[in-house]
Amino acid sequence: MKDAIAYVSHANIDKQKWDSCIHGSINGLIYATGHYLDAMTPGWDALVYGNYEAVLPITWRSKMGFKYVCQPAFAQQLGVFYVDEKYRVFIPDFLSMLEKEYKLVEIFLNYDNVSEQVPAKHQNFLLPLNDSYETIRSNYKTDLLKNLKRTEKFNFKYVKRDEAAEAIRQYKAAYALRMRMRDEDFIAFEKLVSQFMQKEQAFIRAVTLPSGQLLSIAVFLKDDKRIYNIASTTLPDGRTMEANHFLMDELIREFAGSGLLLDFEGSDLPGVARFYQKFSPISQSYAFWKSNRLPAWMKWLKGKR
Repeated sequence: MKDAIAYVSHANIDKQKWDSCIHGSINGLIYATGHYLDAMTPGWDALVYGNYEAVLPITWRSKMGFKYVCQPAFAQQLGVFYVDEKYRVFIPDFLSMLEKEYKLVEIFLNYDNVSEQVPAKHQNFLLPLNDSYETIRSNYKTDLLKNLKRTEKFNFKYVKRDEAAEAIRQYKAAYALRMRMRDEDFIAFEKLVSQFMQKEQAFIRAVTLPSGQLLSIAVFLKDDKRIYNIASTTLPDGRTMEANHFLMDELIREFAGSGLLLDFEGSDLPGVARFYQKFSPISQSYAFWKSNRLPAWMKWLKGKR
């Protein structure tokens, strides 16, 4: 069956069939849609099985003429996507082909690509929004309920924002250096979010004081399965007043009963994980996969890209 997997260069990818596969996949995620990939990793190639029944985006970069594969910014999970679980058996073939094509590969596979060969080592948390707000809230941890009670005295405002620029600027100021993101990543992401907002696939929510002082702000993406907490920032005063608790609680109130999954997007950081666990989410781990066949004199690429 490996022979049925083809390497397809960017110019030859059928974007309509690609998106049909991603939207119809049992493990489809917004990061793998053609529009998302075009914005965050222009020129991406692909491995395609059959008539786009299973696909893997190849998110390559180039340094000094050398091409390698890495994870795009603002894309938590990629890997192999398929319209039927029977194609799951081809995951090793996809990875083997990718490994033969590129001497350096470091990517995060999606939650459904986990296996004994590629074990899950990274945490993600999901909160089903099927039930009423009251039912979902009844499962909150005690300390979260106490913190929400405490926020009542601040008279927080949960507000909608019409532009992405401020939210992304705050996120960049807080996390760009820590996450080693490039300026061009933020420029591309802001453009993408603005386009998604026009299609009602992205929205901005913020928490302010009655005076208008910004305390917390977040960018959320949305498809027909999930709401993605893609870029959330709480300012220093907001952390003191636990505005992030209020923001997430109000988001849950807004979308309760929608049938969507709230994807908290992580986290492996213990403090962040503890925060998300207060909402009693379910855990859905994913895997990191790497292949480094670089000659010794090129090992510098790994640490200097």
